Amino acid sequence: MTGPALGDRSVPPSPGPIRPYEFPDVATTRLANGIPLRTVVPKTPLPLVTAMVVLKAGETASPAGQAGLAFLTSAALEGGTTARSGKELAHALEEIGASFGGATGWDSTTVAVSCLAEHLPLAMGLLAEMVRSPAFEPAEFDRFKAQRLAGARQRLMDPATLAKDAHARFMHRDDDTYARPLVGTEASLEGLSDDDAHAFVASCYGPAVAEVVVAGDVEPSEAAAAAEEAFGSWDAATAPVAEPRVGLRGRERVVHVVDRPGAVQSEIRTGHPGVARSVPDYLAVQVMNLTLGGSFSSRLNLNLRERNGFTYGVRSGFAARRGPGPFSVSTAVETKVTGAATGEILREIESIAADGPTAEEVLSAVSYLAGVFPLRLETTGQLASRIAEMIVHDLPEDYYRSYRDRVRQVAPEEAVQAARRHLRPDELCTVVVGDATAVAPQLEALGAGEVVVHESSGGRRP
Repeated sequence: MTGPALGDRSVPPSPGPIRPYEFPDVATTRLANGIPLRTVVPKTPLPLVTAMVVLKAGETASPAGQAGLAFLTSAALEGGTTARSGKELAHALEEIGASFGGATGWDSTTVAVSCLAEHLPLAMGLLAEMVRSPAFEPAEFDRFKAQRLAGARQRLMDPATLAKDAHARFMHRDDDTYARPLVGTEASLEGLSDDDAHAFVASCYGPAVAEVVVAGDVEPSEAAAAAEEAFGSWDAATAPVAEPRVGLRGRERVVHVVDRPGAVQSEIRTGHPGVARSVPDYLAVQVMNLTLGGSFSSRLNLNLRERNGFTYGVRSGFAARRGPGPFSVSTAVETKVTGAATGEILREIESIAADGPTAEEVLSAVSYLAGVFPLRLETTGQLASRIAEMIVHDLPEDYYRSYRDRVRQVAPEEAVQAARRHLRPDELCTVVVGDATAVAPQLEALGAGEVVVHESSGGRRP
């Protein structure tokens, strides 16, 4: 017998071969006004469909001093149109069993409805109403604004969010796009009005920056007819797509401590501006990051969780944006081990930046990425979101059809070069949200850069 006895639970089973998966074809046409329409029909269709409008107008397009406007505007689309109130809109969606979802990132806004395929024409019409003619009735807009303000206040009380926001603020220059939260701040949101939302839509929502995606059990001709009826006459002019301003506040290591007196835990964030989604070696970066801190079996997790027992989990990642999104490592640890945990994080980054991942680590990472790929494409909404990613980042139409093959072709040396090219240990900005009295001496002992203590309100302590 060459393998473990049947039922022997002391020996883990060997992984089986990766099951074949083929990303469905994407049919691309144009509406009368030039808006591209992309239709994708899953190989194993259910009688469901998702219709999505992708607008290259994200939070980057929000004017100076109006942080959070793009995010608030997309949220308030649900509050009614010039043809029907918020309640009437909700009732119309409910009548056809449709769900609505709007999402704003730094680079785009997506607005989508999902329903039974037979209701696509009605759903597409409602989608067009929300995008083309939102009402932003003052009382309704103020309701959505109040929700966002409550969220902004909550961010100031949540240590993890406080650490994330502080890391962006200290890592970037004051006027950089990514120095502020995507959702805005309490101060910026307070000054926003329904007039601002109308102005944002007038400037940033239009056919020149829009594409329509239909994913589900529908004939491309039916999708085209529904999209033409809903969007074919749209002729709004838009401003040029804004490009993010991204830089680095400084090129020397620094540690910022945001004081929370009496805190029993510390939230740790460390990193620097990373790479734009468009970099040629993006897949090699993903493979490299998976070995560093992007999976349960990563170096960081095996070190901080399994070997040292510092944390329940630690993650690293490169944010995918049109500009260089942040590379960051995040975790939470007990106050007494804050310095030790931070030191281990820095050492792991230094190690992989110098030598890269091993061939065995790369093989494991590419197998994982190829294996989980189909699991992230099980719904029409997930399919539509992948197409939206292709649109926003100008990816080729066969990008996901060839994705698994290209992932498996990432060689160990490519992952090594990605680590050396895109990780800069000497420029790490570290933020610790915790009890400054207890953690600052630990961090100073690391010699990992100047340690600067700040009040939780944002002021620097003398």
